[in-house]
Amino acid sequence: MRKYISIILGITLIAISVLIAVVFIKNSDKKKSKIAKTTKTVFVNIVENKTIPIHINSSGSLIAKNKIEIYSEVQGVLNISKKEFKAGTYYSKGDIILSINTDEHLANLRSLKSNLHNSLLSIMPDIKVDFPLEYEKWQAYLSSFDVDHSLLALPKTSSDREKFFITGKNIYTQYYNLEYLNVRLSKHTVRAPYNGMLTEALVTQGTLIRQGQKLGDFINADTYEMELAIKSSFIDFVKIGNPVTLNHIKHTKSWQGKVIRINGKIDQASQTIKVFIEVKATDLREGMYLVADLVARSETNAFEIDSKLLFEKNKLFAVADSSLFLVQINPVYFNDKTVIVKGLEDGTKLISQPVPGAFEGMKVKIIKAKKVK
Repeated sequence: MRKYISIILGITLIAISVLIAVVFIKNSDKKKSKIAKTTKTVFVNIVENKTIPIHINSSGSLIAKNKIEIYSEVQGVLNISKKEFKAGTYYSKGDIILSINTDEHLANLRSLKSNLHNSLLSIMPDIKVDFPLEYEKWQAYLSSFDVDHSLLALPKTSSDREKFFITGKNIYTQYYNLEYLNVRLSKHTVRAPYNGMLTEALVTQGTLIRQGQKLGDFINADTYEMELAIKSSFIDFVKIGNPVTLNHIKHTKSWQGKVIRINGKIDQASQTIKVFIEVKATDLREGMYLVADLVARSETNAFEIDSKLLFEKNKLFAVADSSLFLVQINPVYFNDKTVIVKGLEDGTKLISQPVPGAFEGMKVKIIKAKKVK
């Protein structure tokens, strides 16, 4: 009896094991079939190559293109003038910016002129005897001599003998000393070399000015320059004359400028090169911080994509026959968020958003195709 019970229990256990195995196999087949049927959906852009201008963005501060630091070459008291010598004062070309008192200098000039006049008087008898043919020109010069007026040029000598005589009497030395003082006299007045304004005034009217003292800064308020530091790898894109749009930092205004100079030296520390922009406008100010959008060369037969779509730096995922495949491209220029590439054929369906876990041959379904021009 016990023998039959053991046989029945064994058969029952085997049957239960077989049933459990069948259930596991069926469940496994269901899971596999579900995974196989899963297909990801993607958005795509249809490539249409075109000419794309390359923009290089940078920023910097404006400096006046024409700027002079005013220093005094003479000593004296700063005169009171019609326009106050203060920052913000505007001057037209040729206007007197400042003048230094010349009373002492003029007194010294008159004294030396008087000495020259006396020296000429003392040699007239000798000229009349030794150079009778030259007497009239020297007499005419002496008659027109006036210590209160500009110094006239000395008469030209007709022979070496006459020249040596005049030189020996120290006439030329006195004359050239007076010319030097006349040049010094002109330095008591500073005139505006162009239309502009004072941006810094370090002295006030009535102040005693010393030789070599800095008096202020004067700029042309219409023309400015901006110095930009461009990556050396981008320098092939930049040429003199390239247009540049300068934007206010808050993008409330913009101005048009151009590249006027490119430095030939690369900064070893930052590996950048200096590019200089010129802009003309009356509403700009020195020191203003602006953002520059430099239009470099244009790339033909190119396409612009989101830089996040790049795979292995030079590949992109495209869709064909409901499957992903890799397309190798040539990145030309990287912007902040996009990259300009070449090597794509028109009509290629590029995925427009990254696909997690994407691999070549992966089955996908296109939700929306957009033609990008």
